[in-house]
Amino acid sequence: MDLRITAEQLKDCGVSDALADHLYEKINDVFAEYDQEDCWYVLTREILTPAVSFEVHLFVFRLLEAHWNPQWGAMPAWTPSLALQRSSNIASVMDALELNSFDQFYKLSVTDHETFWSVMVQRTGIVFRTDYKKILETPEGPTKPRWLTGARLNIADSCFSADPEATAVVLQRVGQINLERVSYGELEQLVNRVANGLVQAGFIQGESIAIDMTMTLESVAIYLGIVRAGCAVISIADSFSPTEIATRLRIGKASGIFTTDYIQRGTKKLPMYTKVTDAEAPRAIVLPCGDALEIELREGDLAWDEFLSEKTDFDSVGRDPGDASNILFSSGTTGDPKAIPWNQTTPIKAAADGYLHQDIQTADVVCWPTNLGWMMGPWLVYASLINGATMALFYDAPNTSDFCRFVQDAKVTVLGVVPSLVKAWRTNGAVEHLDWSGIKLFSSTGECSNATDMLFLMAQAGYKPVIEYCGGTEIGGGYLTGTVVQSAAPATFTTPALGLGMKILDEEEQEADAGEVFLVPPSIGLSLELLNKDHDQVYYEGSPRQESGFPLRRHGDQIERLPGGFYRALGRADDTMNLGGIKISSAEIERVFKEVDGIDETAAVAVPPPGGGPSQLVVFAVLSRQRPSEVLEKELRTALRTKLNPLFKIHGVVVRETLPRTASGKVMRRVLRQNYLENEATEEPD
Repeated sequence: MDLRITAEQLKDCGVSDALADHLYEKINDVFAEYDQEDCWYVLTREILTPAVSFEVHLFVFRLLEAHWNPQWGAMPAWTPSLALQRSSNIASVMDALELNSFDQFYKLSVTDHETFWSVMVQRTGIVFRTDYKKILETPEGPTKPRWLTGARLNIADSCFSADPEATAVVLQRVGQINLERVSYGELEQLVNRVANGLVQAGFIQGESIAIDMTMTLESVAIYLGIVRAGCAVISIADSFSPTEIATRLRIGKASGIFTTDYIQRGTKKLPMYTKVTDAEAPRAIVLPCGDALEIELREGDLAWDEFLSEKTDFDSVGRDPGDASNILFSSGTTGDPKAIPWNQTTPIKAAADGYLHQDIQTADVVCWPTNLGWMMGPWLVYASLINGATMALFYDAPNTSDFCRFVQDAKVTVLGVVPSLVKAWRTNGAVEHLDWSGIKLFSSTGECSNATDMLFLMAQAGYKPVIEYCGGTEIGGGYLTGTVVQSAAPATFTTPALGLGMKILDEEEQEADAGEVFLVPPSIGLSLELLNKDHDQVYYEGSPRQESGFPLRRHGDQIERLPGGFYRALGRADDTMNLGGIKISSAEIERVFKEVDGIDETAAVAVPPPGGGPSQLVVFAVLSRQRPSEVLEKELRTALRTKLNPLFKIHGVVVRETLPRTASGKVMRRVLRQNYLENEATEEPD
């Protein structure tokens, strides 16, 4: 390849003179010997190691990328070896189905639902109390499918098919150095103690019980214990304010709630129980943050050690496939968040995605910093345990070097991230001097990725793929993702999720390379009801029709199809935004701002940063009286933090005399977003 670099260019990347003189000759030798398609593959295996400054990696990658043939699509930063392809779960299923290509496999998965889901139920080892008669029946059409008809099951049982002596959870508590390991047998005993405690406390089958805790061994056991007892979990994120907690308890009709007295973050203790009581929650079971409770409980509330039964056997409650196992919440464009019940089959989607797309196998250690309040918390539980892997839990904040060392020490092989977390590691040097070579893949979800940050992440493990994963609570997993049998380019997807069809339509409802995503039902995982909204109206009313005459399912994401089989996420098509991996509607944010003094009206808009990556919140405000900008911003930030979610950050505030509206009076947020990008956004460094 006719390409050369100089030592001076490498020195400009911040490396020493001696290293630059050493590297540039080696890199030029590779340039001279290999063609463009093989060059990066060789460089990342022989020269560009994690010990070499990432700035050098980035410089060389961008140099090659500039000469990449755009007809080939995005330039891959990772290409699977033949050995990895052959050992993958996907290859195993394809061999069993006698399929010769991934394209054949995908086509079968979305056209022959009976065969595909029969195989996935068998591969993930789903446990039935009464076997199903048919995988799928659609007497009312594909938008109202009936899965596993005739079956009785409790999905929690499928989490304990592994060897009881195998490690189910590896964890590190706040302030501790040593790791703790809990076997499948030990975890199941704790789950059964929770289930027995629920019965002894008077909870009955079919009730909904909330969890407002961080992701710990105990919260996982509580989650599965509630399900095993025939009840449904109400998922509440620990960051929520009392108002948001109360909303979810009300919608979910909670009979009780599990929480802690405090959350430990480093040396700080953040109150939890007081938020729950301020939300006027029903009876609470309260776990101590430390060795003992540090608060006084309300009358009727129970301390954890009083609640927890000593009985370690429990006969799980058999349920209908359509019975709720979990109530989660996802933002709509107006009013309360959508309450989405996961039924007994939804976790099969999570486990199947983990098996196929994250390639989770029994030897894997899966770590994904998350929370049971968001879909990735339950997803992690099911994708890890149903597939017989080990789940890795770190009890403190994940943006630190302590977490990154935990990834090394726990021998994590599958590491899940949100893009903003990767940016934090890159900024604060949290991964420096650590050995992440044992990681076989990363997976990223929750936000649009930044390509430079994802290249940085891949480099930390000696170039392993990032499996981008885009989906939603109402899907039970992903609709667009990647695999270990396809090349990975930073911040791009390589395939729709197996088992779930999708179409990209333009504004004329014609298939296009860029536009809004519509899903093609049926699929296990797709929601079938909402507790507080009209499900058909939200997802199907006014949607384009398939050739069969049935509607496509609205999802709300904008996607671009690139050459070479790649895809790129472009953000939301509606007024829902994604902030820090949390879906929230503009209306919910604007409702909080109405209470700020001197505000006439606001418009909350998500804008993409230069270079791509997680959305940023910009607030357009019309004032009833003039106010100093710094005072206005402070009060808006305070309102957002105290009344909605402390994780949400305001990137900018723009004061306007009026807001643009349609003829019917609707605020034109797209116009505001475009104006901001054209006139007021500032470039940020990678």
